[in-house]
Amino acid sequence: MTLTVSTHRTVPNMSFAEERADLAAAFRWTARLGMHEAVANHFSLAVSEDGRQFLMNPNQQHFSRVKASDLLLLDASKADTLDHPDAPDPTAWGLHGAIHRHCPHARCIMHVHSTFATVLASLKDSTLPPIDQNSAMFYNRTIVDDHYAGLAFDEEGERCAAMLTDPSIQVMIMGNHGILVLGATVAQAFNRLFYFERAAENYIRALQTGRELRVLSDAIAEKTAAEIETYPGQSDRHLTELKLILDEEGSDYRA
Repeated sequence: MTLTVSTHRTVPNMSFAEERADLAAAFRWTARLGMHEAVANHFSLAVSEDGRQFLMNPNQQHFSRVKASDLLLLDASKADTLDHPDAPDPTAWGLHGAIHRHCPHARCIMHVHSTFATVLASLKDSTLPPIDQNSAMFYNRTIVDDHYAGLAFDEEGERCAAMLTDPSIQVMIMGNHGILVLGATVAQAFNRLFYFERAAENYIRALQTGRELRVLSDAIAEKTAAEIETYPGQSDRHLTELKLILDEEGSDYRA
């Protein structure tokens, strides 16, 4: 049984109300933190078992205005997606569509040009050393793309997707570009996005002192990352609290 969403999108017949609300809340809070960039940047969430059918923000809609009902329902298998009047941003389709086609484990994908992550991506060495608990969270769980080749249309999207087939990768530091964060849920991806930006800020500010960094050992960094991964319920609680704040403020993100 399928539910036809439009002339070119079909998805399993199931409700995505809470998934839509989670994603809309993530857009709203990302804007509140100033981690968005104008009407660019994109989040997506797989809603089918194979990961190919996914929700994504509409073309050039500001993060602070995204509502649950605004989210596009797309199918990464549909080659004619950009030929329709309600088509997504071409670079969003090129990047997110490719990843959802080739990386079914990447259920939620968040791409932004947040300030400190982008500063990190602009350094010749864009790796994030484990200098504190936040940066240790991503130890051995990031990949640096050193081959930026322009806007993320189909070819660039396919190239990036090929680098993300390892399920252990949580973050791609997109050299000369920005950041891409993966998660099994909206809550997990958003929590990682938040903490990576904080970790990048701590690192950049530490570099600005000009003093020697206190880098954790490999063993302690890995131990810390593993402990944070298994810390009970933090990602879910983080997003739940943000949704409660939005609800108390009378936000229309769920509409």
